[in-house]
Amino acid sequence: MPRVARIKSKSKIYHIMIRGINQQNIFSIDEDDEKFMAILAKYHKKSEYEIYAYCLMDNHKKRGQILS
Repeated sequence: MPRVARIKSKSKIYHIMIRGINQQNIFSIDEDDEKFMAILAKYHKKSEYEIYAYCLMDNHKKRGQILS
């Protein structure tokens, strides 16, 4: 069953997370983390959203952002 659409935040602040299936590691080597950060930087610059914080962990990544 699909999720219900999320309500748009009045503050425009969102918690965004990606997680490995069955708690598997998303990235197993340092180069994978570096590639992820490069892609994040590319789209951060392109989309002009603010990143307040991010946390790189073995099996999931978290970040908070403001959408315009």
